[in-house]
Amino acid sequence: MTTGIKDVTHPLDAASVMALLPNRPRVLALGEPTHLEETLLDVRNELFRQLVEREGYRAIALETDCLRGLVVDDHVTSGAGTLDEVMERGFSHEWGALEGNRELVRWMREHNAGRPAAEQVRFTAFDSPTEITHAESPRQALMALHGYLASHVEAVLLPCTAGTLDRLLGADERWSDQAAMRDPSRSVGRSAEAAELRLLADDLVALLDAQTPHLLAASARDDWDRARLYGRAAVGLLRYHAHLADTGPGRMVGLLATRSAVMAANLLAFAERRPTFVFSHNLHLTPTSGTMRMEQGPVRWWSAGALVRARLGADYAALAIAVGTIRHRGVDTPPAGTVEGLLHAVPEDRFLVDPRGLAAALAGEPPAVRESAYFGYFPLDPAHLDLIDGLVFVRDLPGE
Repeated sequence: MTTGIKDVTHPLDAASVMALLPNRPRVLALGEPTHLEETLLDVRNELFRQLVEREGYRAIALETDCLRGLVVDDHVTSGAGTLDEVMERGFSHEWGALEGNRELVRWMREHNAGRPAAEQVRFTAFDSPTEITHAESPRQALMALHGYLASHVEAVLLPCTAGTLDRLLGADERWSDQAAMRDPSRSVGRSAEAAELRLLADDLVALLDAQTPHLLAASARDDWDRARLYGRAAVGLLRYHAHLADTGPGRMVGLLATRSAVMAANLLAFAERRPTFVFSHNLHLTPTSGTMRMEQGPVRWWSAGALVRARLGADYAALAIAVGTIRHRGVDTPPAGTVEGLLHAVPEDRFLVDPRGLAAALAGEPPAVRESAYFGYFPLDPAHLDLIDGLVFVRDLPGE
């Protein structure tokens, strides 16, 4: 069987990836099965450099706070802030502490230095401003959206003043209370103030849309794009907070689905202007429904990748990463009857696999799903081989 699998492997480079696809997709996604592994960031960085230099990709989108990501984009395009400041302020989920992310930002700034704006590579973040433990206040997004509109349209068209937003928002600590994740009664997401803010956010986004011709003439395209981002973030956060306050059985599905919807909307907006390479968890990027086991049992929702694929079709392509060992996490040599086990027998450290060719080579011998006691690692589901466009295999992830 190893010989047959060897026939569907390819070098891990941009040219081999493109050879698996019918066209250059507007969104090319690379999903990882676990976070915080520097080896996987090295794989991502090298592939991204090749996609920029050889295939015309001009943006990367990471699974981090879309508002914080603006700090990184300002740095890589104009040099604003020091690298240390950007790594501290420009990433959520503590991603700024990872050396692979630091190297990515450093390379992007060096690449862009001296280039005209049209040739620069942009940094985008596509996650909503939420953490596992809590969600941020919608203040930043709402106030920024209002400020943009107030600078460019007549005051009579605005649905409220900045002071009204400030009064309704109140203290930001009310919104970011970590206790609300487990206790819906601690959330302000269904308060009278939150309900009014949701209506005002909808009115502000509607005004932004209605004034598009004027705003594009009166401001830079990048400023208009950012205003749209603020609108998506504000509406998504207010919807997320409403689900936090929910006491019904659909609470967790609502939270996960809302996050996915924001992710998908961000990716679709980024792809309007430039081909974008995306790096995130396989759960978010594989075009299928995501499943996660929570305290109340399995929870299922449509992934961001599924939502984007539904809109873009072949202009969305998804690569998934599978790994052999993560010994420092207790993930040892994979069983021979799994996809990871079969690929681990190939004597190469990193390579690309044609998933459809692999599925054909496995005909009559359906592989088992690998089991792992490490909660942070999600093994490849063999049923997804016909949903992805390429499979990247990394033999071993060494620890620090």
